[in-house]
Amino acid sequence: MELAHSLLLNEEACNQLGEVQKAEFIFDWLRYLEKLLLATSRGDVKEKQKTLVEQLLSLLNSSPGPPTRKLLAKNLGILYGIGDTFSVYETIDKCNDLIRSKDDSPSYLPTKLAAVVCLGSLYKKLGRILSNTFTETVGNILKAMKSAESQGRYEIMLSLQNILKGLGAAATPCHRDIYKAARSCLTDRSMAVRCAAAKCLFELQNEASFMWSTDLDSVATLCFKSFEGSNYDVRISVSKLLGTVLAKAIISKHPGAAASRQSIRRVSLEEVLELLGTGFLRGSSGFLRASGDMLKGTSSVSRDVRVGITQAYVVFISTLGGAWLEKNFAAILSHMLSLVSQSHPKVTQAQADAVCSRRCVSFILRATIGGLLGEKAQIAAAKDICQAIWKLKKVVDAVMCDGNLETRLGSTDVAASQHMLVCALQELGNLIHGLGTTAAPLLQDSSAGVLDSVISVILHPSMSVRLTAAWCLHCIAVALPSYLTPLLDRCLERLTVLKSSPEAVTGFSFAVAALLGAVKHCPLGIPHGKGKIILTLAEDLLCSATQNSRLSAQRTQAGWLLIAALMTLGPAVVSHHLARVLLLWKCVFPVSPKDLETEKSRGDSFTWQVTLEGRAGALCAIKSFVSHCGDLLTEEVIQRLLPPLPCAVDLLTRLSSIIKTYGSPLKTPSVVYRQRLYELLILLPPETYEGHLCAILKELAADLTGPDIQVAASTFLLPPLCHQDDLLLLSPLLQETDHRFIEEQLLLSNGIACGSLEYDPYSIYEKDIGGDSVPKPLPPTLSVISSAIKLFGVVCAHVGEAQRLLTLEQLLDSIKHTKGARQQVVQLHVIASVSSFLKYVAGSKGSLGPEEMRRPALALVTGALESPNPLMRCAAAEAWARLAQVVDDGPFTASLAQVSFDKLKSARDVVTRTGHSLALGSLHRHLGGISSQHLNSCVGILYTLSQDSTSPDVQTWALHSLSLIIDSAGPLYYPHVEPTLSLIIMLLLNVPPTHAEVHQSLGRCLNALITTLGPELQGNSTSVSTLRMSCLLGCAVMQDNPDCLVQAQAISCLQQLHMFAPRHVNLSSLVSCLCEILLDNSVLVNLCSPYLLLRRAVLACLRQLVQREAAEVSEHAVTLAKDSREELTPDANIREVGLEGALLTLLDKETDQRLCHDIKETLNHMLTSMAVDKLSFWLKLCKDVLAASADFTAVTCVDTMQEEEGDKGDDASVLTTRSDDRSHPFTNPRWATRVFAAECVCRIINQCESAHCAHFDIALAQEMKKRDSRSDFLVLHLADLIRMAFMAATDHSDQLRLSGLQTLLIVIRRFATIPEPEFPGHVILEQYQANVGAALRPAFTSETAPDVTAKACQVCSAWIASGVVSDLNDLRRVHHLLVSSLTKIQAGKEALSHLYNESASTMEILAVLKAWAEVYIIAVERHKNNKQPLKTTSCPEESGRNGSDSSPGLLDLVHTDLGTLSRLWLAALQDFALLTLPSEFASQLPIEGGAFYTAETSENAKLHYNNSWALILHATALWLTSTGFIVADPDEGASNLSRPVTPTSMCQGSSSGAIAKSPEDVYSDRFHLILGISVEFLCSLRSDATMESITACLHALQALLDVPWPRSKIGSDQALGIELLNVLHRVILTRESPSIQLASLEVVRQIICAAQEHVKEKRRSAEVDDGAAEKETLPEFGEGKDTGGLVPGKSLVFAALELCVCILVRQLPELNPKLTGSPGIKATKPQMLSEDGSRLVSAALVILSELPAVCSPEDGTHQELDEVSLLTAITVFILSTSPEVTIIPCLQKRCIEKFKVTLEIKDAMVQIKTYQLLLSIFQYPNPAVSYPYIYSLVSSIVEKLQEIDKKNPEDTAELQIFQEGIKVLETLVTIAEEQHRSQLVACLLPILISFLLDENALGSATSIMRNLHDFALQNLMQIGPQYSSVFKSVMASSPSLKARLEAAIKGNQESVKVGTPTSKHTKHPGKNSSIQLKTSFL
Repeated sequence: MELAHSLLLNEEACNQLGEVQKAEFIFDWLRYLEKLLLATSRGDVKEKQKTLVEQLLSLLNSSPGPPTRKLLAKNLGILYGIGDTFSVYETIDKCNDLIRSKDDSPSYLPTKLAAVVCLGSLYKKLGRILSNTFTETVGNILKAMKSAESQGRYEIMLSLQNILKGLGAAATPCHRDIYKAARSCLTDRSMAVRCAAAKCLFELQNEASFMWSTDLDSVATLCFKSFEGSNYDVRISVSKLLGTVLAKAIISKHPGAAASRQSIRRVSLEEVLELLGTGFLRGSSGFLRASGDMLKGTSSVSRDVRVGITQAYVVFISTLGGAWLEKNFAAILSHMLSLVSQSHPKVTQAQADAVCSRRCVSFILRATIGGLLGEKAQIAAAKDICQAIWKLKKVVDAVMCDGNLETRLGSTDVAASQHMLVCALQELGNLIHGLGTTAAPLLQDSSAGVLDSVISVILHPSMSVRLTAAWCLHCIAVALPSYLTPLLDRCLERLTVLKSSPEAVTGFSFAVAALLGAVKHCPLGIPHGKGKIILTLAEDLLCSATQNSRLSAQRTQAGWLLIAALMTLGPAVVSHHLARVLLLWKCVFPVSPKDLETEKSRGDSFTWQVTLEGRAGALCAIKSFVSHCGDLLTEEVIQRLLPPLPCAVDLLTRLSSIIKTYGSPLKTPSVVYRQRLYELLILLPPETYEGHLCAILKELAADLTGPDIQVAASTFLLPPLCHQDDLLLLSPLLQETDHRFIEEQLLLSNGIACGSLEYDPYSIYEKDIGGDSVPKPLPPTLSVISSAIKLFGVVCAHVGEAQRLLTLEQLLDSIKHTKGARQQVVQLHVIASVSSFLKYVAGSKGSLGPEEMRRPALALVTGALESPNPLMRCAAAEAWARLAQVVDDGPFTASLAQVSFDKLKSARDVVTRTGHSLALGSLHRHLGGISSQHLNSCVGILYTLSQDSTSPDVQTWALHSLSLIIDSAGPLYYPHVEPTLSLIIMLLLNVPPTHAEVHQSLGRCLNALITTLGPELQGNSTSVSTLRMSCLLGCAVMQDNPDCLVQAQAISCLQQLHMFAPRHVNLSSLVSCLCEILLDNSVLVNLCSPYLLLRRAVLACLRQLVQREAAEVSEHAVTLAKDSREELTPDANIREVGLEGALLTLLDKETDQRLCHDIKETLNHMLTSMAVDKLSFWLKLCKDVLAASADFTAVTCVDTMQEEEGDKGDDASVLTTRSDDRSHPFTNPRWATRVFAAECVCRIINQCESAHCAHFDIALAQEMKKRDSRSDFLVLHLADLIRMAFMAATDHSDQLRLSGLQTLLIVIRRFATIPEPEFPGHVILEQYQANVGAALRPAFTSETAPDVTAKACQVCSAWIASGVVSDLNDLRRVHHLLVSSLTKIQAGKEALSHLYNESASTMEILAVLKAWAEVYIIAVERHKNNKQPLKTTSCPEESGRNGSDSSPGLLDLVHTDLGTLSRLWLAALQDFALLTLPSEFASQLPIEGGAFYTAETSENAKLHYNNSWALILHATALWLTSTGFIVADPDEGASNLSRPVTPTSMCQGSSSGAIAKSPEDVYSDRFHLILGISVEFLCSLRSDATMESITACLHALQALLDVPWPRSKIGSDQALGIELLNVLHRVILTRESPSIQLASLEVVRQIICAAQEHVKEKRRSAEVDDGAAEKETLPEFGEGKDTGGLVPGKSLVFAALELCVCILVRQLPELNPKLTGSPGIKATKPQMLSEDGSRLVSAALVILSELPAVCSPEDGTHQELDEVSLLTAITVFILSTSPEVTIIPCLQKRCIEKFKVTLEIKDAMVQIKTYQLLLSIFQYPNPAVSYPYIYSLVSSIVEKLQEIDKKNPEDTAELQIFQEGIKVLETLVTIAEEQHRSQLVACLLPILISFLLDENALGSATSIMRNLHDFALQNLMQIGPQYSSVFKSVMASSPSLKARLEAAIKGNQESVKVGTPTSKHTKHPGKNSSIQLKTSFL
């Protein structure tokens, strides 16, 4: 391939290649040429131009494939654009000649098409230069079109589009001709040609003004015609054309002469809407014909036309834009609603049709209002919709007041209004749902009357309006949780009052059900008591149903609906009412079959209708119970659920006879009953209805094959049974698109309605599967089939084998015995049921049963595999594989594969070949690679099929199947990779672009191949690089494909390649491709690519790219934006706001959940890797998003602040007034986007924390900024951070307020301590105090939601505790907010709002108490610090700030409320203690709950207590300490919580006349409460326990033990002390944090102190008692004496020792003998302790030093003090501590004393060790340390050595003593100063010589003496030469010594001759062992 990379085509290399490689080579050369031409200089290009043109034109004649011809044409255009243009006319003539050629053979076609494409490209590039030749060219092309086939027409249309683009206005002469040609193509039978014609006309309308003036009507009619029989692509292209033309007609201002002005008229909006409306209502048949048909009643608008026009409406309004829509909203709304009103009887004649048109209108409203308008405009639109609802309501009221009943019900007005109301209410609901809490002003605005308008139509005579109104209330409640309870109350009240109106009963019961369904979306919930009210009302309705026949049906339905909806509140609520519900359930069915029989004979049609309604409702309620309250389904409950089931099934079997008896009115109720029963049975375990399986199965079989089913709804029955991947083969309608909501109707044949709420009122409380839109249940006739199919799978798997066989046989027969359309329906149901059965069996790992089962199953599936319906074939292929799975037999699987092989070899029809090729793929997918021989034959057959160019369908299915096989075969596929890849490339280069589905399958194959190759793609071998090149080439071909789904495949292939071989994917071109798709503005004004799946692919790919290379991706995107030529302006935005900003904009527009998630992830990755480097950029982005909508909230804030704060107001106004730069990059972002921006700000702060410290140091930041102006630090943006937090915290949206408060909290915590360099003693946050106050104040108003208030309390306490503001008067503002909330909560749980669940008030109360606790803790801490002037603060500024004058003030602030607070804190702690009790104590808990929670909501409350107990505990402990457990609380008996006293009002004096507790008992209770909570928490630390809680808990214990009384309690109760120590030991073991370990050790120290005090106290009292007695006889106290030593588990000292040793060994591992002694571990150099480590070690040592005082005297003193260890410790101390410590005289003196004493000890080991230790001290480099030891100890060492002379050593130990002593002296010689050295040597020599033996003695000496002799001699030999002068003088002065030395030397020489080996051997062990000891000890 490298040969292809040259300017000219390497023809020689090219001609040597085979056919496929040649095409590949040429394509690769053309790709390279395109890049090269743009990069080559003009001169070089001109030089080679002639040859190049010849080469390109010769390629033109070699019949190039579609992608090649496109590139070829592009290159010709570029070449002439850069080089000379004189030969271009020749080229154009050549192309024209090729087009004129009469050769019609298929082989010549590619050349003709290539010529057409080239012309398009040349004119597009050169444009006006060629204007003199274009008429001839266009004429020629149009002439050719007359005889062209579809590919030709397709290419000609696209070519004309390019010609028009290039020539612009110059093409006017040909406009009409092109228009004519394109018109005919717009209704072409090929869909691709229609799309191309739409593109051509779209280009034409830019210049041809007649299209949007004189010919407007005909263009519209033409587009309507084009929609007939269209597919999704055509609808998108044509609706874009139609919408744009109509928009132009309204806004264009026409240029031109006066003459032309007269002919062109302006078109009004009314006319345009009328035009579209006519199409919508009457279809494409035009006016005259339609009116005739309408009279006959035959015409019908086909659904595809209506859907197309719906999309055109959206394009039309989007093109005109949001501002235009705002102005003209009223007109648009009334037009839209009129589309569904019944003044056009056609639309709403049939229910089905009405539902579909309503969907279309809803879609238009949603896409425009939801997509184009900002929040303010949406609120205005909502008001308009309310007005419309009021108007419609008045019309209905007028009719309803008319006395004559007949006119009332038959009135067309009522019927007409119903569909309009449904659309209006749905849109209102969606609007408010989208606005969330920002809709609050709308609902508070009494002039709009939103709630009143919605509630007023709940009484509308039409059921669908009542349901939609209920749904609208549901949306309001989800958006604004504070309205949920009031709305519920209002509806319940109306329901009770208007019990006698049928409309009110159904309407308000719908509303209550819808509101109950909203509870699960509102975390704050509803009051618990509502459940009881609703159940009582439901019972009442059910009981009174029989009293009034006019109301019985409605009341029955309402009663069960309320119960079913109640179940969604979950186990916590339902458990309290379960008994009553089960009783109702039991009563609804007769007890025995006999009763059922008598029932059947009684009653009439009406009573049966009511009965069936009631029973269906009961079944639904139980179904709701089973699905929402799974936790309550115990064995016992299931047993109580079962009794009515047999009767329910029995009734099912009798339904048909009942219908026969009582006639058709029972048909619908009976279908509903069936469906409800089936749904319930699907949820219950099959064992529960075992006895009835056969009866149920019979009914199911009858349902599925019964004679009364007419409609084949395969599109909704089969997709769940097909494999998701296979659905890609079918129409794109089954895939997710932006238009899914309306496109769904096209899946169902014209007679069937799409889903709608009125088909199943019970779905109103269910969560919609598709997200937040209205539930869309299908009509009962369809949904019953769907449930039957599901249930069939379960039941058939559980019946006996004989019964199963029989059923399958019956199903097979039923297909054979029907004919025509009927047969298709039956076959559809049967194959669906069998698939469902096989899927269930395979899923539960069951088996099919005996062999005879295989035949009918196989026959059923084979039949469907060859069905003309492609969906059926898909489902059958899946069932085929499942069949093999459940039979699980190798030969059977092989025979299945063989069946397919045989069919594929013989069959010629498309149906069989597609079905069986997919069956093969499916087999592989489910059973993995079957066998290699099978694999070969499969691949062979599929290769052949995929090249069958006569049938694109066969190619598509075969290739899809091949992709499945590649996927499942994995490594087994390697041998086939190369041939498959070349097949794919060949097809990609040759399949015409009109067959997009083949390309999509090719993309899937390529993707599968890349996955199979995986990381091997990185390799460098030639074979791998060839494969890689081919993959990249395939991707390039697909990227250029016009089909969006093929482009999506290309992108996911490139994504895979980037994952496996990142170096080989060109990032810049990939990013630019992604950005172009994502930000392509041409498609629709506000959407990017119209294909959802393509956008998803782009984002999935971007997300992966930014994980690795965020910065590069971002740069490429900006470069692309700057370089992009005019034609390619992606959002002009990207230049200013980068890719990040563009993604944020997209996030704001996008509605698809998955896409939004990917966008957020992508932005998060970019933020993580780049925010710190591009800080200003990111902060500006977030600020722009947050500020873009701050305009309407800001104004109100500033005013209130200025009134209150006078001079401080300007601070905040700086934050809120906005400069009026309207060039805002973000227009009106939604609240969700703003929340995301606020979260980003928090993330940015977190990212900066791990970056440079200057981000949080203003002085350093300013200095670095001076040095390098490009550097940027977070602290410099503090004003912006505060401003963003302020804007978010004061918004209308609650979610945004929470995010804003969170941001503020993080800012306060991170920046509180940063000093302000210009004003010493102050911090930088101080100047923002007004803003903080202003941001917090709104959160404390009465209407604020509790979660916001709770968060604000946290911020308040953080602000007060941060110490930013030292002036009390300034603090009072924020303090006042906390005081107000304290007042609010004093009344306990009863006082707070009844809007939410009780647990919400628990949350708020605890948040307030926690905030106060935090403030109190800080106040006490500061108070302490100020009392102790020793404590140095971290910086001088702080000490200035925390000056003694200000801080006690904080404590004063709290002091006033302390009495109240302490009571509330104790109550909260007691609640917490009760809630943490294990479940077995549940029965002992107070019935009415605690002080702040109710018994029913205790589960939810636990969470809130868990969040706040720790700080409250710490604060309470501090408070108790401050009262010292001495003063009784002044409020004690008197004031209490203002509520009845409960058993839980913790020892607060009881007013009920019980015996008042003594202060001692009160203290004791409180002490044990705090201790109990702490121990319970610490002894079983959960993994999610926060550091904050653990620290707070330990601090609480410290505080508690700070005062004498609790210490005495612990001291006197030894078991308690031990337990606490064990718990703390465990904390230390499980938590690594030094701060937690230090805090634990502090508590340990206090416990030991308590024990000491206790021992002292006992000794003191004993002394006092036995005052007269003698001292000696006093009993001893403390551990050890009476217990017989320290017993583990019973001993406090032992527990403390364990804990301290644990700390020491962790910090100093070398202390552990196990570690140091084991042979495998090398002794390492001791590490320096960290600062934390040093603290821990010293704390542990302090505790150890205190322990002896707790022991009794015998145990307290050690009998056998280990001298060696002690000396070693002293030595380590001397050597490792700094000299200023060790030379303190008293210390030094005692250490020297200790050594002196030890030298006198006779024990040899002690002496050896002492010498070794001294040696190391003498060698200490600092003389100040070592000299005093030398002076004091040398003399005694010399004495000891001289003694040895007199007493010869007798064993090795004594020998070693001597050797060590000598070593010490020798060392001294080396370190002594020059003048003292001679004296030392003079001392040493006599000692050494005294050990020498002469030759006689040497012979008879012991080995010890001999060793000594050798050692001495050796040392003398070394010392003599070194200090020769001293040596000589000593020898001279003492002849005896000299003689002894000479004799010894002589004797030694003799022994050497004899060869005494001893000396050698003995010398080493001593030496080695001494070394060993030294290393092991030091």
